[in-house]
Amino acid sequence: MAAAQRLRQGIHALLAFTCAVDYTLAEHYLSPQHLDLFRQMQRSEQLHGLNVLRVVLAQETATPDDLAIAALLHDVGKIRYPLPVWSKSLAVLVRALMPRRFWRWSEETSANPLKRGCMVMAQHPIWGAELVGSTGVSERVTWLIAHHDETLDRWEDHPDYLLLRRLQNADNVN
Repeated sequence: MAAAQRLRQGIHALLAFTCAVDYTLAEHYLSPQHLDLFRQMQRSEQLHGLNVLRVVLAQETATPDDLAIAALLHDVGKIRYPLPVWSKSLAVLVRALMPRRFWRWSEETSANPLKRGCMVMAQHPIWGAELVGSTGVSERVTWLIAHHDETLDRWEDHPDYLLLRRLQNADNVN
Protein backbone atom coordinates (compact mmCIF):
# COMPACT_ATOMS: atom_id res chain seq x y z
CA MET A 1 0.00 0.00 0.00
CA ALA A 2 1.30 3.44 -0.86
CA ALA A 3 2.87 5.56 1.85
CA ALA A 4 0.37 8.37 1.22
CA GLN A 5 -2.52 5.96 1.77
CA ARG A 6 -0.99 4.74 5.05
CA LEU A 7 -0.45 8.35 6.16
CA ARG A 8 -4.10 9.13 5.41
CA GLN A 9 -5.16 6.07 7.42
CA GLY A 10 -3.02 7.19 10.35
CA ILE A 11 -4.53 10.67 10.31
CA HIS A 12 -8.05 9.21 10.20
CA ALA A 13 -7.20 6.95 13.14
CA LEU A 14 -5.86 9.89 15.15
CA LEU A 15 -9.03 11.89 14.44
CA ALA A 16 -11.44 8.99 14.99
CA PHE A 17 -12.58 10.46 18.31
CA THR A 18 -14.21 13.30 16.32
CA CYS A 19 -16.37 10.99 14.19
CA ALA A 20 -19.62 9.28 15.09
CA VAL A 21 -19.86 5.53 14.56
CA ASP A 22 -22.94 4.51 12.56
CA TYR A 23 -24.05 1.63 14.76
CA THR A 24 -27.41 1.55 12.93
CA LEU A 25 -25.67 0.46 9.73
CA ALA A 26 -23.63 -2.14 11.62
CA GLU A 27 -26.77 -3.45 13.36
CA HIS A 28 -28.38 -4.01 9.96
CA TYR A 29 -25.83 -6.76 9.19
CA LEU A 30 -24.52 -7.97 12.55
CA SER A 31 -26.19 -10.24 15.07
CA PRO A 32 -26.12 -9.02 18.69
CA GLN A 33 -23.14 -11.29 19.37
CA HIS A 34 -21.23 -9.95 16.38
CA LEU A 35 -22.20 -6.38 17.21
CA ASP A 36 -20.64 -6.96 20.63
CA LEU A 37 -17.37 -7.96 18.91
CA PHE A 38 -17.63 -4.90 16.65
CA ARG A 39 -18.08 -2.63 19.68
CA GLN A 40 -14.90 -4.08 21.25
CA MET A 41 -12.86 -2.82 18.30
CA GLN A 42 -11.09 0.52 18.60
CA ARG A 43 -13.18 3.42 17.32
CA SER A 44 -10.84 3.95 14.35
CA GLU A 45 -11.24 0.30 13.36
CA GLN A 46 -15.02 0.50 13.70
CA LEU A 47 -15.02 3.51 11.37
CA HIS A 48 -12.69 1.69 9.00
CA GLY A 49 -14.96 -1.38 8.96
CA LEU A 50 -17.98 0.80 8.18
CA ASN A 51 -16.08 2.53 5.37
CA VAL A 52 -15.05 -0.84 3.93
CA LEU A 53 -18.70 -1.93 4.09
CA ARG A 54 -19.86 1.20 2.26
CA VAL A 55 -17.36 0.59 -0.54
CA VAL A 56 -18.37 -3.09 -0.78
CA LEU A 57 -22.04 -2.08 -1.01
CA ALA A 58 -21.24 0.43 -3.76
CA GLN A 59 -19.22 -2.07 -5.84
CA GLU A 60 -22.21 -4.03 -7.13
CA THR A 61 -25.99 -4.03 -6.81
CA ALA A 62 -25.97 -7.30 -4.86
CA THR A 63 -23.87 -7.84 -1.76
CA PRO A 64 -24.18 -11.11 0.14
CA ASP A 65 -24.66 -10.67 3.88
CA ASP A 66 -21.54 -12.78 4.46
CA LEU A 67 -19.44 -10.20 2.61
CA ALA A 68 -21.05 -7.34 4.53
CA ILE A 69 -20.33 -9.08 7.85
CA ALA A 70 -16.73 -9.76 6.82
CA ALA A 71 -16.31 -6.12 5.78
CA LEU A 72 -17.39 -4.93 9.22
CA LEU A 73 -15.40 -7.52 11.19
CA HIS A 74 -12.31 -8.15 9.05
CA ASP A 75 -10.04 -6.42 11.62
CA VAL A 76 -11.74 -7.79 14.75
CA GLY A 77 -8.65 -9.87 15.54
CA LYS A 78 -6.95 -6.64 16.60
CA ILE A 79 -9.02 -6.61 19.80
CA ARG A 80 -6.64 -9.26 21.16
CA TYR A 81 -3.89 -6.63 21.49
CA PRO A 82 -5.19 -3.06 20.99
CA LEU A 83 -2.39 -0.82 19.77
CA PRO A 84 -1.82 2.92 19.61
CA VAL A 85 -1.71 4.41 16.11
CA TRP A 86 2.03 5.06 16.26
CA SER A 87 2.73 1.37 16.95
CA LYS A 88 0.67 0.34 13.92
CA SER A 89 2.47 2.92 11.78
CA LEU A 90 5.90 1.69 12.86
CA ALA A 91 4.90 -1.88 12.00
CA VAL A 92 3.95 -0.73 8.50
CA LEU A 93 7.37 0.88 8.10
CA VAL A 94 9.20 -2.21 9.37
CA ARG A 95 7.22 -4.39 6.95
CA ALA A 96 8.12 -2.12 4.03
CA LEU A 97 11.77 -1.46 4.91
CA MET A 98 12.84 -4.63 6.74
CA PRO A 99 10.50 -7.46 5.67
CA ARG A 100 12.59 -10.32 7.12
CA ARG A 101 12.70 -8.61 10.49
CA PHE A 102 8.96 -7.88 10.26
CA TRP A 103 8.14 -11.57 9.73
CA ARG A 104 10.51 -12.65 12.50
CA TRP A 105 8.96 -10.15 14.94
CA SER A 106 5.45 -11.05 13.79
CA GLU A 107 5.90 -14.54 15.24
CA GLU A 108 6.99 -13.29 18.67
CA THR A 109 4.82 -12.38 21.62
CA SER A 110 6.48 -9.35 23.14
CA ALA A 111 5.70 -6.35 25.30
CA ASN A 112 7.92 -4.32 22.98
CA PRO A 113 5.41 -2.08 21.14
CA LEU A 114 7.30 -2.30 17.83
CA LYS A 115 7.41 -6.08 17.87
CA ARG A 116 3.84 -6.28 19.11
CA GLY A 117 2.70 -4.06 16.24
CA CYS A 118 4.30 -6.46 13.76
CA MET A 119 2.70 -9.44 15.49
CA VAL A 120 -0.76 -7.87 15.43
CA MET A 121 -0.43 -6.74 11.83
CA ALA A 122 0.51 -10.25 10.69
CA GLN A 123 -1.69 -12.34 12.97
CA HIS A 124 -4.95 -10.37 13.26
CA PRO A 125 -6.67 -12.10 10.30
CA ILE A 126 -6.28 -15.54 11.92
CA TRP A 127 -7.25 -14.23 15.35
CA GLY A 128 -10.31 -12.56 13.83
CA ALA A 129 -11.34 -15.77 12.07
CA GLU A 130 -11.00 -17.64 15.37
CA LEU A 131 -13.10 -15.05 17.20
CA VAL A 132 -15.95 -15.00 14.69
CA GLY A 133 -15.68 -18.72 13.99
CA SER A 134 -16.56 -19.47 17.60
CA THR A 135 -19.80 -17.45 17.31
CA GLY A 136 -21.63 -19.58 14.76
CA VAL A 137 -20.98 -17.34 11.77
CA SER A 138 -20.81 -18.98 8.33
CA GLU A 139 -17.63 -20.64 7.10
CA ARG A 140 -17.55 -18.08 4.27
CA VAL A 141 -17.32 -15.14 6.72
CA THR A 142 -14.61 -16.94 8.67
CA TRP A 143 -12.67 -17.67 5.47
CA LEU A 144 -12.96 -14.09 4.19
CA ILE A 145 -11.67 -12.68 7.48
CA ALA A 146 -8.84 -15.23 7.69
CA HIS A 147 -7.59 -14.40 4.20
CA HIS A 148 -8.41 -10.70 3.81
CA ASP A 149 -4.76 -9.66 4.05
CA GLU A 150 -3.19 -12.36 1.86
CA THR A 151 -2.00 -12.25 -1.73
CA LEU A 152 -5.17 -12.41 -3.78
CA ASP A 153 -3.95 -14.46 -6.73
CA ARG A 154 -3.27 -17.38 -4.39
CA TRP A 155 -7.04 -17.90 -4.16
CA GLU A 156 -8.11 -17.56 -7.82
CA ASP A 157 -9.59 -21.08 -7.84
CA HIS A 158 -11.46 -20.70 -4.55
CA PRO A 159 -15.28 -20.44 -4.84
CA ASP A 160 -15.26 -17.21 -2.81
CA TYR A 161 -12.41 -15.57 -4.71
CA LEU A 162 -14.61 -12.80 -6.14
CA LEU A 163 -15.92 -11.90 -2.68
CA LEU A 164 -12.37 -11.83 -1.30
CA ARG A 165 -11.34 -9.56 -4.17
CA ARG A 166 -14.21 -7.19 -3.37
CA LEU A 167 -13.26 -7.16 0.32
CA GLN A 168 -9.58 -6.53 -0.39
CA ASN A 169 -10.32 -3.79 -2.91
CA ALA A 170 -12.58 -2.03 -0.41
CA ASP A 171 -10.03 -2.48 2.39
CA ASN A 172 -7.22 -1.11 0.22
CA VAL A 173 -9.01 2.15 -0.54
CA ASN A 174 -9.77 2.73 3.12
